[in-house]
Amino acid sequence: MLKKKYSILLVEDEENLQEALKLNLELEGYDVTSIFDGASALNILQKEYFDLIILDVMLPELDGIAVCESVRLQKLSIPILILSAKNSSADRILGLKKGADDYLTKPFNLEELLLRVEKLISKNEQLSAKNNLVDIFEFGNNQIDFNGLECINNKGIKITLTKKEVMLLKLLIENKNEVVTREKILQAVWGYNVFPTTRTIDNFILNFRKYFEEDSKSPIYFHSVRSVGYKFTCP
Repeated sequence: MLKKKYSILLVEDEENLQEALKLNLELEGYDVTSIFDGASALNILQKEYFDLIILDVMLPELDGIAVCESVRLQKLSIPILILSAKNSSADRILGLKKGADDYLTKPFNLEELLLRVEKLISKNEQLSAKNNLVDIFEFGNNQIDFNGLECINNKGIKITLTKKEVMLLKLLIENKNEVVTREKILQAVWGYNVFPTTRTIDNFILNFRKYFEEDSKSPIYFHSVRSVGYKFTCP
């Protein structure tokens, strides 16, 4: 019996298989959300948290490999179990290279799938417990709480952050002192479906300067690198 109600995003376009998997996962105590196509999967991942993604490769609109790659570009650490009728070593290697944690070929044994699901979620829980310290990031007199979607700036003001703001902050901070290109930001933060104009990123950077800089007109943390991208600078 599970101590916690873990949530799974099941992305499978074969209706009979989806229903069978959903039923059996729910019988194991998981909370399952079912999606039939890749584009819808990326959309729901922007709004909800999941402990695991079970992802078919052959999907309408956007295939599972592209979904997997997009999830990793967005720096989401959700474990991904790929299901595929393609059983060659090249297909398996491609799936793992694009960010999958495990790869199971069809047809598969249900008991084996349930065991792999349990192992992936358990491993992710252990890693999350070890990485709790990175949920809070401090620089200057500013503090960002990534999980809480808020920050306290150098004036002691608490500010609520949007999910997109947190994603962009994480990307810049993870690449601190390095230029992150506009293209990488657009793909990692906004994904495959929606590509806003680069002016949108400019507006986000302006907001960060208002939040965190002593003088927003003379920034020391958030910089624009003309015609290339943006950089977060921190000692």
